[in-house]
Amino acid sequence: MKYEIFGTTMPTVDVHLSQGEAVYTESGGMAWMKGKVKMETNTKGGLMAGLGRALAGESLFMTTYTCLDGEAIVTFAPEAPGHILAQHLAAGESLICQKDAFMCAENSVKLEMHFRKKLGAGFFGGEGFILQKVTGPGVVFLEIPGEVREYTLAAGEVMKVDPGHIAAFEPTVSYDIARVKGLKNVFFSGEGLFLATLKGPGKIYLQSMPLSNLAAKLARYMPVKSS
Repeated sequence: MKYEIFGTTMPTVDVHLSQGEAVYTESGGMAWMKGKVKMETNTKGGLMAGLGRALAGESLFMTTYTCLDGEAIVTFAPEAPGHILAQHLAAGESLICQKDAFMCAENSVKLEMHFRKKLGAGFFGGEGFILQKVTGPGVVFLEIPGEVREYTLAAGEVMKVDPGHIAAFEPTVSYDIARVKGLKNVFFSGEGLFLATLKGPGKIYLQSMPLSNLAAKLARYMPVKSS
């Protein structure tokens, strides 16, 4: 399967399919397509798998696009300004992502719910207890608001992050929450009570603009309906 990413702040990805190749996405995720393509919508893996994906920010039903003959193109677009992150996953290789990050993937890629085991990370980690986990083999596309910075942490190396800026990380990276020290820092830094602690080894992907920050900023300019 080949693909091309176009654009900058509002990108699209063209997925090129040959006969028999397939890509799937959440309901309503496709923007446009060309060629002989079969659409099939179901819970992909059964009702429980669909419910798990719904808890992780995706739709209960997924739609699979299969090229029936020749060559076809299926185009996908993100829901907010940001970046399309393409990841080539080997068999058994996984990536843990924020809620609603999944955009589309080859049919061989597995999408499932990921549950945070630590109470602190679940309550104060910005995304709650439920995240997404994608597992190869195949290519998966993630939609990340803002720009993306990639870091590789060595064993024992730590990065402290505002929880909303964590886009994705490898399963080898440990995730925990640490309380911000100092009353002045808590009340006047604007960072809140807690920071996420990501500890290597493994890759992490950080985003410049959490969608919640954008929504809060825009809300200040929205007209308020008078009673």
